[in-house]
Amino acid sequence: MNKVFLIGRLTRDPELRYTGSNVAVASFTIAVNRTFTNQSGEREADFISVVVWRKQAENVKNYLSQGSQVAIDGRIQTRTYDDNEGKRRYVTEVVADNVEFLGGKNPNNNSSNTNNQAPRETQPTSEPTPYDFGDNEEVKGTDIENNPFADFGSSIEISDDELPF
Repeated sequence: MNKVFLIGRLTRDPELRYTGSNVAVASFTIAVNRTFTNQSGEREADFISVVVWRKQAENVKNYLSQGSQVAIDGRIQTRTYDDNEGKRRYVTEVVADNVEFLGGKNPNNNSSNTNNQAPRETQPTSEPTPYDFGDNEEVKGTDIENNPFADFGSSIEISDDELPF
């Protein structure tokens, strides 16, 4: 089985190209944090090459840029080619079946826009949590301390015969 799931941030803007038969292909690299720290207490990252095809490739180019966070679902692929000097080169990359856009750019990313387009609007640095409704509004049914089924009347009776396990 060859299945990969990754979450990381783009290290540079995606590159979009078209094959001879006009099929879109985008390539980019994501930085994926390791779950542990090194001996000096710093967190390291792996830099993983990703390739995505067709309509998703165009979407990646149009909506993602350096610092964007993504989730990748795909497979690992290895290939070889001969470079300009005739040397055989080996490439290992993730071919993405699905690219999920997880959020805005990294708030600490201050990279300049290099393609002369208008800068994108950035998201606020503190995103609201699912239970943050602003202005202390009371929203019924969101207090996890209370019984979420209290508004449905009497208690629900379930026999062991009705359980699927």
